[in-house]
Amino acid sequence: MNIILNLVEARVLGCLIEKAVTTPEYYPLTLSALTAACNQKSNRDPVIQTDEKNLVRAIDSLRDKKLVSSIALAGSRTPKYRHSLPDILVLTPRQQAVLCELILRGAQTAGELRSHAVRMVPFTDTHEVESVLDELSAWPGGPLISKLPRQIGQREERYAHRLCGEISTEATEPHPALEPARVTVMVENERIAALETRMAALGDELERLKSQFADFAKQF
Repeated sequence: MNIILNLVEARVLGCLIEKAVTTPEYYPLTLSALTAACNQKSNRDPVIQTDEKNLVRAIDSLRDKKLVSSIALAGSRTPKYRHSLPDILVLTPRQQAVLCELILRGAQTAGELRSHAVRMVPFTDTHEVESVLDELSAWPGGPLISKLPRQIGQREERYAHRLCGEISTEATEPHPALEPARVTVMVENERIAALETRMAALGDELERLKSQFADFAKQF
């Protein structure tokens, strides 16, 4: 797949893949819901802060690359966005989950990927994750991920996706172990992020109902 994404484009694609699985009731996403997903502080590395203008540019670029499409649902004046990755890559649910986690969280070990991907698809052990990593590394037409050089003091090998081109040296640096308090905060942030996505979706639904009521009132 000869497609190179920038950071925002990759974040948009990763968020759409993620939300299609983890919150299917709110998928496809409106622009406001997609903005909230891209700016989440949980399940993201790096954490970014972008606005709707930048996301519209990223969406347009992804649409040109056939990776994102828009849909207008009946009764709604607000377009919604969904990923079209299956039109480009035929991935199994496990392959898609692993690739998505690498897009959203950066370089990770097989153990970290197993822990993070469980919200999308279960893995019995790290060997199953390693099998998927091997498949993505040997993808026909070019590898989708790469195994990173092991750093001094690093016990496990880490992997990174190749959808943004050459992998920077920063991606090879291991993350420090997290304190228990930070793990608790991350769990709370994830819960807050889910609520923000739901609130954005409810806000869009309220605007749709207001519009329908206004059209109805014009008949009298």
